Amino acid sequence: PAAADTLKRHLFDTGRTVEDYDLIITGDLGSFGSELFLMLLNDAGIDAGTRHLDCGNIIFSTEQNAVCGGSGCGCSASVLCGHILQRMTCGDWPRVLFAATGALMSPTTSQQGESIPGICHAVVFSNHKEE
Repeated sequence: PAAADTLKRHLFDTGRTVEDYDLIITGDLGSFGSELFLMLLNDAGIDAGTRHLDCGNIIFSTEQNAVCGGSGCGCSASVLCGHILQRMTCGDWPRVLFAATGALMSPTTSQQGESIPGICHAVVFSNHKEE
């Protein structure tokens, strides 16, 4: 939910649309979180399906069964530095919205049976001269 909320607020605040980006990349939602992300956006009238990639889905194969992701900070950093920036340099993706995601893990809340809060920070990377 944090990733969907961050994207909705970004689009509203900037007046941009999903089509203004070549890709919208989330940190490590995994396959389950990616489906939830797209569903929450669709509920808000935003279709990001054709432009969304998730770092966790890029790193982990379906055989590894990491449906809920792995390490948000590890996946985000690895894919951004090792794949995304290279593709941007080559001109494949001139403008990317990179939405790093993570869980705010706390042994206290999990021991009390509470949900784990999520967080998302978005950054726009662009090769466009006007930005």
